[in-house]
Amino acid sequence: MGVSQPTLSKQIHTLEETLGAPLFERVRGAVGLTAAGETLLPLARRMVADADAARDAVQEIVGLRRGRVRVGATPSLCSSLVPTVLYRFRAEHPDIELHVNEGSSQDLIADLLARDLDLALIVQPEHGVDESLHTAPLLQESLVVASVRSGPPPTARVQLELDELRDQPLVMFRPGYDLRDVTLEACRRAGFTPRFAVEGGEMDAVLAFVEAGLGMALVPSMVLVNRPLLRATPLAPPGMRRTIALAHRRRAVLPHAAEALRATLLDHIATGELPIGVQPL
Repeated sequence: MGVSQPTLSKQIHTLEETLGAPLFERVRGAVGLTAAGETLLPLARRMVADADAARDAVQEIVGLRRGRVRVGATPSLCSSLVPTVLYRFRAEHPDIELHVNEGSSQDLIADLLARDLDLALIVQPEHGVDESLHTAPLLQESLVVASVRSGPPPTARVQLELDELRDQPLVMFRPGYDLRDVTLEACRRAGFTPRFAVEGGEMDAVLAFVEAGLGMALVPSMVLVNRPLLRATPLAPPGMRRTIALAHRRRAVLPHAAEALRATLLDHIATGELPIGVQPL
């Protein structure tokens, strides 16, 4: 048992005092169980078995043979970068459960603070995030103007000046959506208030509205991949970009599965093929 005889005797004596009954009887040099000891024996065996099972379960998690990771990402990343990263992670760790939450950065930050997510890919706010969160900038997204390909282009030039959207109908994201705030602030700096053709959707709905010819929208260039009905018009310099950061709770120890997913993500950014319009930092 790895302990000396006096230490073992002391531990048994302490246990007997705690339980309020002797567990062993010693007769003529032989040791046997009392009635109380007989009652405790199956429970003790169960405790040892549970301790062994607990150790094995933890080792499976540490060894990434089992576990769970909860990750969140913005819609543009869920439709481009995230699937490739999750495919690589699944190939390396097939027994890890993956839970993905798609939402705006504000919603993902709230989920992190509520401990409903382990990791989240968010748009880095200019004003920073809650001090209980840690963010690491990873990528930059380029924004373009999306318009229906069958209609007239938004500008006669190769690149569009933002002011040219002054009289164009825009398809606008719902309140609280990152790109809504980005678009409104950019238009304000350009000296005008945009005219909305329709508002209230998220990424898929906004792109569908643009495809229907309802208006134009400012979107990450990556979401227009495999959208043959849409045209992407780049913005004139300096253009518009967003910083994508990986966020998690600052003082929380990341689960082993989440740490492994983080490593896969960073390796993919460093060595893999990134979506159109995305640059590593």
